[in-house]
Amino acid sequence: MNTSLPVRTGLVIAAVLSLGDVATPLLSDGEHPPMAVALVAAALGLATLAALVPAWRGKPAALWAVIVTRLASILGAVPAFFVDAVPAGATIAAAVALAATVLSVGLASTGLRAQRPRTA
Repeated sequence: MNTSLPVRTGLVIAAVLSLGDVATPLLSDGEHPPMAVALVAAALGLATLAALVPAWRGKPAALWAVIVTRLASILGAVPAFFVDAVPAGATIAAAVALAATVLSVGLASTGLRAQRPRTA
């Protein structure tokens, strides 16, 4: 697997997002986001953090785990764009997290491209 600068940059962004997810239950008022959503986000954040070191070392399965957990995590933020009672700050935070997730996954996924065999 290719652990180039873009892949590592994507993994660093994923790490920052994961740390935010882990802190979500502590920052939630129980309604925004609901505590159940906050706990799922924290679990996904922990799963991402667990996969980061092996992904950094070039393990494709771990890179897949990072990508899938980040995409699953951002699904919890989608209602912020459609529910009227969500505070503006939470909607802005969801938009920033969505953009950062797209960037992270896009960069990290470049490591999944098949490498061509080297010729002499």
